Amino acid sequence: MARTGLDRIWTVPNAISLIRLVMVPIFLWLLVTGNDVSALVVLIIATTSDFIDGKIARKFNQVTRLGMYLDPLSDRLFIAASVIGLAVRGLIPLPLLAIVLARDIMLLAVVLYRRLRISDFPRVTFVGKTGTFVLFTAFPVVVLGTVWTDAPVPLEMIGWLLGAVGAGIYWVAGFGYLGVLRRTVPGVSQKSEV
Repeated sequence: MARTGLDRIWTVPNAISLIRLVMVPIFLWLLVTGNDVSALVVLIIATTSDFIDGKIARKFNQVTRLGMYLDPLSDRLFIAASVIGLAVRGLIPLPLLAIVLARDIMLLAVVLYRRLRISDFPRVTFVGKTGTFVLFTAFPVVVLGTVWTDAPVPLEMIGWLLGAVGAGIYWVAGFGYLGVLRRTVPGVSQKSEV
C-alpha cells in the first residue's frame, strides 16, 4: 500500500533533511580539524537547506510526519556539532557549550523519564525556530572570524554575542517545550502553543 499525506516518506524535503543529517559528521570533522573554509561552506549549505526544505514542503504539499522529526533533529545535531567543534577549537567559551547542550539534555531526560515517544514531543515553535536561526547565524560568524582575521569588526566577538542571545532564546523555547511535555499524556500528540 502506497503511503499518502503525512505518512509519505520519500519526498524532496525529507531527502534534503536526510542529506543534512549526513552533513553533520562531515561538518564536525572539518571544524575540529581546522578546515574552516570548508566547514563554513558546509554549515552555510546546511543552514540554507534547512530553510529550503521547509519552503518546498509547504509550497508543494509535502509536509510529512517524518519531516516533522527529521528537520528539528538535524537542527539539534548541527547545533550540537557546532558548539562541540567550536569549543574543542577554543573558539567559543565552554559555558556557551554547556548552556546550549544542557537544554536538549534536559528535554531528552524528561522524555526518557516520562517514557514518551518521539511523536509525543511538541512541534517546533516560532520561539524555537528563532533560537535556532540566531544560533545558526552565530556559528558561521564565529568561524568566519577565524577565516577573515582582518575584518573591520571583531567577527568572533559578534558571533559570541549572537551565540549568547541565541542560547537564551533556545532556552526560552526549551521551557515552553518542557511545559508541554509535562502535560503530555504518553501516546497523545500535543499541539504547540508558542
